[in-house]
Amino acid sequence: MSFDIIIRGGTVVTAADTCACDVGIRDGKIAALGHDLGDATAIIDATDRLVLPGGIDSHVHFAQPSGDGIVMADGFASGTRSAAFGGNTTVLPFCLQEKGQTLREALKHYHSLADGECHVDVAFHLIVTDPTEHVLGQELPALVEDGYTSLKVFMTYEGLALSDRELLETMAVARETGAMLMVHAENFDAIRFLTDRLERAGNTAPRFHATSRPIPVEREATHRAISLSELVDVPIMIVHVSNREAMDEIRRAQQRGLRVMGETCPQYLMLTEKDLDQLNMEGAKYVCSPPPRDIASQQACWEGLQQKVFSVFSSDHCPFRYDDPQGKLAPKGRTSFRWVPNGIPGVATRLPILFSEGVVKGRIDLNSFVAFSATNHAKIYGLYPRKGTIAVGSDADIALWDPKRKVTIRHELIHDGADYTPYEGLEVTGWPVLTMVRGKVVVEDGTLVGGKEHGTYLPRSKPPGAATIP
Repeated sequence: MSFDIIIRGGTVVTAADTCACDVGIRDGKIAALGHDLGDATAIIDATDRLVLPGGIDSHVHFAQPSGDGIVMADGFASGTRSAAFGGNTTVLPFCLQEKGQTLREALKHYHSLADGECHVDVAFHLIVTDPTEHVLGQELPALVEDGYTSLKVFMTYEGLALSDRELLETMAVARETGAMLMVHAENFDAIRFLTDRLERAGNTAPRFHATSRPIPVEREATHRAISLSELVDVPIMIVHVSNREAMDEIRRAQQRGLRVMGETCPQYLMLTEKDLDQLNMEGAKYVCSPPPRDIASQQACWEGLQQKVFSVFSSDHCPFRYDDPQGKLAPKGRTSFRWVPNGIPGVATRLPILFSEGVVKGRIDLNSFVAFSATNHAKIYGLYPRKGTIAVGSDADIALWDPKRKVTIRHELIHDGADYTPYEGLEVTGWPVLTMVRGKVVVEDGTLVGGKEHGTYLPRSKPPGAATIP
């Protein structure tokens, strides 16, 4: 039996097992696991390397409308390129329905931006901002059947926030159709109240972004989202959790048997609100929502991973250029933090940070790393077992890691469309040295070798994760 590729001599790690074996690949699929697999057209030497499932980042923003005069730094070509350099093989960006637009119209446009522009595979979440009777009664049920099996709703942001009634109506459709519902949980009215007060007092610098979104804003909205989901009996994912108080709301819900999941991100493990307090507009580089908190909140988020309160670790990659009037230095943003484009880049640094700070420092084990970085994403969002594991029949989406390589993160290693990384100068141990998507090498030894036409769109099944939380 011959193969297209054999990955030989490495340590294969899944969410459940770790073993020394070779991986035989044929026609873009994993065809065999074992020793002495025979001949192959190509042999990849994985001696002293970890052979991991390619990362799945289920929370990224590419080419998303971001307000008048603001342009997101990454489209699909640069965003998926950066993802591949970070050891990722699948990303799930968000298709934003703008007010007055049907979901079908939004999807048609989003697909046109992605087609032929992806270095890795992609699937789309649907952001529901205008839940009309037509959208809820006709479009959403049909789109879920077509493989768009996850929705996102916002409890904050002008033009995005849904009322409690609208949240309930959307949750009801998610329950009826079997879709997974993601929730951005912050209290919009509280943020507006605090922002108005801060501006009246002349407190407009980027650091006051964090002041305008304190922990109670996130905690209250998390509790309310969980309560509404309990009324409807629908599973939900609370995204980008930043602190203990919000995490404890999720934990309590889980202890009561509710199907509530949580996600956290690198910025809540590595940054604090002090990063926003810098000279001039430098703090704008770290403006994201929820904002980074403090050291105690970082420790809480690590506990959330260690104790499996959180199911997934995502980047919330939402990139804007810093030195750009269409980015962080937008003219209105200079007048108040209210107008600073909200989000930071991170799709390429998510996995090295979790590996170095988590695995190398003994906070989590390798199998948990795989679960948080790939397997649980695939299970929750309807991609498993095609994606997220190394098993016979699964796509040959693989990242080879050098677990001992020491790297100082610099923006030139990121290969995205932004002009900075919030983790500049951070030293990490462990780095992806090869990224393979469906049997084709995309990045090798820091060089892009795959074309942007290789990535494909992935229709998804209804997630079994809706019934069973990983």
